[in-house]
Amino acid sequence: MSTDAVPKSIFTLTSAFSLAGVLAVGLLAHTGSKVFLPKNARWQDRYTFIWLAFDAMIHFSFEGSFLYLSTFGRQVNTSVGPFAEMWREYAAADFRWGFSDPTVVSLEILTVLGAGPLCCYILKQLANDDPARHYWIIVLSTAELYGGWMTFCPEWLTGSPNLDTSNPLYLWVYLIFMNIIWVIIPLALMVDSYGHIAGSLRAAKATSKSKKK
Repeated sequence: MSTDAVPKSIFTLTSAFSLAGVLAVGLLAHTGSKVFLPKNARWQDRYTFIWLAFDAMIHFSFEGSFLYLSTFGRQVNTSVGPFAEMWREYAAADFRWGFSDPTVVSLEILTVLGAGPLCCYILKQLANDDPARHYWIIVLSTAELYGGWMTFCPEWLTGSPNLDTSNPLYLWVYLIFMNIIWVIIPLALMVDSYGHIAGSLRAAKATSKSKKK
């Protein structure tokens, strides 16, 4: 049998290291919630802290490495090193991440330099139990949803020429799972924060009305 006839492995060593890295980030985020939040913190706040810590670390490390490899004439497909290998693995599912697609890189600049620091700021507010965090959570969540939409909507409108959905790992893990969590969780956070903001405003309005009577 010629080497050309050997099917490409679905799950590679790079796949294993990449997913292990994501898991390690999640464990660090969980540990951070135990260190920086009081034991009696609301479960919603605890899970929010874990998500935001995870989100920040992913933005700074994984996506930060992509931004470095995709600016000033560089691109993932011609770079070397462990992060380049990791992003080539993801680029096998979405080709745009390999050749420094300008739309993707533009969105990642906002993500790394904007969303990452904002996550850290909200984490500080959570640790201090500052209710003003709910405004910033909505701002961040809106930005995350917009980023996801602008990443994939142009592809869908053009028939998804850069997406490889033939491989189940690429389709269900890289393209669906690793992106849909940045849809479901921001939506849930927006609903929770809206409840806090709307409830506070209604309570303030009711108090104001009662004082006028």
